[in-house]
Amino acid sequence: MLALHGTGVSDGIAIGKAFVLHRELPEIPEYAIPAEFIEEEVTRFKRAVDASRRQLTSIRNQIPANAPPEAVSFLDAHLLMLDDKMISSAPIDAIREKLCNAEWALKSQSDILSAVFEQMDDHYLRNKKTDVNQVVTRILRNLLQQNYDEHEKIGSGEIVVADDLTPADTVMLKQNRVHAFVTNLGGPISHTAILAHSLGIPAIVSAHSATRYVQSGEEIIIDGRRGMLIIAPDTSIIAEYKRRKKDILRQRRELNLLKSSRAITRDKRRVTLLANIELPADVRAAIQAGAEGIGLYRTEFLFMNRSELPDEEEQYRAYLKVVKSLPGKPVTIRTLDLGADKQVDGGRAGTAITVNPALGLRAVRLCLHDTSLFRPQLRAILRASSHGNVRMMIPMLSSQEELFRVLDLIEETKSELKRNRIKFNPKIAVGGMIEVPAAAISADLFAPYLDFFSIGTNDLIQYTLAIDRVDDAVNYLYDPLHPSVLRLISITIQAGKLARIPVAMCGEMAGDPRYTSLLLGLGLTEFSMHPATLLEIKKNVRNADVSKLTRAVRKLLRARGTREVHALVEKLG
Repeated sequence: MLALHGTGVSDGIAIGKAFVLHRELPEIPEYAIPAEFIEEEVTRFKRAVDASRRQLTSIRNQIPANAPPEAVSFLDAHLLMLDDKMISSAPIDAIREKLCNAEWALKSQSDILSAVFEQMDDHYLRNKKTDVNQVVTRILRNLLQQNYDEHEKIGSGEIVVADDLTPADTVMLKQNRVHAFVTNLGGPISHTAILAHSLGIPAIVSAHSATRYVQSGEEIIIDGRRGMLIIAPDTSIIAEYKRRKKDILRQRRELNLLKSSRAITRDKRRVTLLANIELPADVRAAIQAGAEGIGLYRTEFLFMNRSELPDEEEQYRAYLKVVKSLPGKPVTIRTLDLGADKQVDGGRAGTAITVNPALGLRAVRLCLHDTSLFRPQLRAILRASSHGNVRMMIPMLSSQEELFRVLDLIEETKSELKRNRIKFNPKIAVGGMIEVPAAAISADLFAPYLDFFSIGTNDLIQYTLAIDRVDDAVNYLYDPLHPSVLRLISITIQAGKLARIPVAMCGEMAGDPRYTSLLLGLGLTEFSMHPATLLEIKKNVRNADVSKLTRAVRKLLRARGTREVHALVEKLG
C-alpha cells in the first residue's frame, strides 16, 4: 500500500480500478517549409483548428440540460479561444513569415502567450495560461493526428489517473460514469477543478508523479476532501473508506435541503451569503445554490482572450444581463483588475512586462493611469445601476489619494450621464476591496468615504506574507491563519463597524468551511464565494453561536504563534 498526497478540489470518496491516461505530446519539431508549399501548410493549420472546434462543439452538445452551468461556460471559453487572433491567426502569420511548419509556429505563439500570463499577479487570471495550453494542445494533437478517443476505452466506475485534464475531458468522464480522477498537475482554481466540484466528481490535482506510481487496473482510493490517493489498499482500509463514503452521501442530501433556508445562526444573527462570478452565464449556478446576490463580479474576464477592448455598450449589456437575472438582489461589480503586465487586452500588446507585476501598474492604478480604459466601464456600471441593486467595488486601494481620484471620476461620469439624460442610480453604493495591508491598517481612514468594504483574502495573504501561492517553492508558507493576517481582517471588520458600513469577504477564505466559525467570531456577516461551496457554508452558519464564537476568537487573537492559532481554530469547529 502506498499513499500520495495532492490538493483535494472536489469532496467525496471513490474506490475502484485505475485507468492511467497517457497523453504525452512528442517533441515538437521545427523544420522549414518550401515557399511553394506554404499555403498548403496554412491550410493544414486551419483544418486542425476547425477539427478542434468540431470536437469541442460535439462535446458541448452532449452536455445534458441539467448539468451545472460551468460545464457549458468553460467549454464556451475554449471555443472562444479558438477564434482569438492570437491563437488562430498569429501562427499563420508566423508560418508565412518564417517559412516554418504549423506545429512550431503554434508552439512559439503559445510560449509567448504563456509568458504573458505567467507574469500576471492575479492568480485567477494567471490560471488562464492553463486554458491557453489546453486549447493549443488540442490543436497540436490534430496537427500530429493524435486522436482524442481515449475516453471511449475507459470503463464505467473506473478512476482516471492522468498528467492533466481539460474541462472537455472532465465532461466526457462524467458522461462515461467515471467515479473520480487524479492528476499530476493542476491547481484548486483551475476550470477542471471547479467543474469537478460542480459535477460532483471526487478529484485530486497536483498529486505529483501519480501516473508514475499507479498502474492501470490497480485498485485505488480517492479521498477528495483530504487530497489523498491510496494505491493498493488492504481490506481494512477499503472498509473504512466505504463507511466514510456513506457518511458523505448522507451529508450531501442534508445540504440540498438547505437551499431555501435562511442563513441565521443559533443565536439569531442574520448572515448574508453571496456568490462570486466571472461571466453572466455563471449567474445560473449562483441562483441554484440559493445565493442572495453577487458579492464579486470579476469584470476583467470581459477583456481577456481578445484583440480589442470591449466598448461601453458591450460592457453595459453584460452587466445588465446579470442585474436582470437577479431582480432586487445586490450585484457587486468590481472595476477592472488588470495590470500593465497583462498584455492580452486589446491594443496593449506593446506594453513592457513589469519586473514585479504584483507591485506594478495594476487594477485601480492602471485605471487611473489610463482613464480611457476606466471611463467607459464607469459609464457602463452606472447605466446598469438604473435597472437594479448594483454596487460598484474598487480593487487594490492603498491610499486615500487613489480613492479620492476614483470618487472624482465617478462624480464626473455621473454629471456627463445627467447632461445627456441617461438614466443611472445617483445613490449607487461604492465600496473598496481591502486586499493590501496598507488599506487594512488604514481602514478607518477609508471608511468615511465608502459605502462598504470587501476583504480580498487571496491578495491580502500574499502581500502580508510576501509569498506567491502558486509558486511551488514557497506556497507552503501561504497560511490564512497567520496571526498577522487575522489581525488585519479584524482591524478591517472593526473599522467597518465603527463607521457603520457593511464588511464582506470575497476571497477564497470566505468559501472554506474550515474558517466559517472563525470569521463569524471576528464579526463577519457577509460572505461571498464560489456557488459550489455556498450550502456547506450555510450549514456551518446555521450551526454557529456567534456570541460564544466571539469570546473564543478574542482569545485566539491573543495567541503568540501560528501553531497555537491553528489548534484554537480547529477547536472552534
